[in-house]
Amino acid sequence: MKTRIGHIQFLNSLPLYHMLVKEEVVLEIDLFKDNPRQLCQKLLDGQLDISPVPAIEYARHADELLLLPDLTISSDGRVMSILLVSKVPIEQLNDKNIALTNTSATSQILTRIILEEKYGLHPHYFECPPDLGQMFREGEAALLIGDAALRELQAPSSYYLYDLGEEWTAFTGEKMVYAVWCVRRDYAANYPEIVHKISHAFQHSMEMSKKYIDRIAEDTARWDIFSKDFLKEYFKMLKFEFGAEYQQGFQRYLKEANRLGAIDGVPELEFF
Repeated sequence: MKTRIGHIQFLNSLPLYHMLVKEEVVLEIDLFKDNPRQLCQKLLDGQLDISPVPAIEYARHADELLLLPDLTISSDGRVMSILLVSKVPIEQLNDKNIALTNTSATSQILTRIILEEKYGLHPHYFECPPDLGQMFREGEAALLIGDAALRELQAPSSYYLYDLGEEWTAFTGEKMVYAVWCVRRDYAANYPEIVHKISHAFQHSMEMSKKYIDRIAEDTARWDIFSKDFLKEYFKMLKFEFGAEYQQGFQRYLKEANRLGAIDGVPELEFF
């Protein structure tokens, strides 16, 4: 039976998976695409063996999961694909309704940290599918992530756009981790050699993708609405490592989330 691996259906993870496909590693695994929240649920339900999950979900399920080393979706400042789109300046959002995309819990909590801790605001939140028109029926501002955020960033707009990666780093001075790759503890215990091989394949894919980022942007632009130059800028802005500074930023995020009551505590980071 092939190892079942989750694949985020956003452009932000494409560089990591691009070289897996090019080098035919996918012949030895089964890839399943979905949004981050659904991938996490499938991993916890035993429908996947290894998957990226929203960073906040690791803290909520650390007793069931192990982190893969040196593998995240992160930013050091601007990220482009995590946006708060607002009808009014952010300072005017106190006591207003904020629509939060229902596809990733990490960005939901990040929005709360920025609005409540950085700006001292107390809005009202509700979840909504990532459709700006629907979100703005009740909301004064809306959280968009992934490709939906990129489309809004490119479109002519009269709205106020706030890059939450940029907001986070300006607030804390830290890097921001949005997604981590995890393996179920039971799978890692039973198949450690397979997990090691797959982890190594991801590392190789990441390094190769950095080397050929221009080609990846050009290939992607052929079947997407975004230009090669826009994709190249985006892919180069994304960070995929999980070194000491990113672990520090992740733990700062978890402490802020814990302060807001979004998680019960801050677990130790346990790696495969």
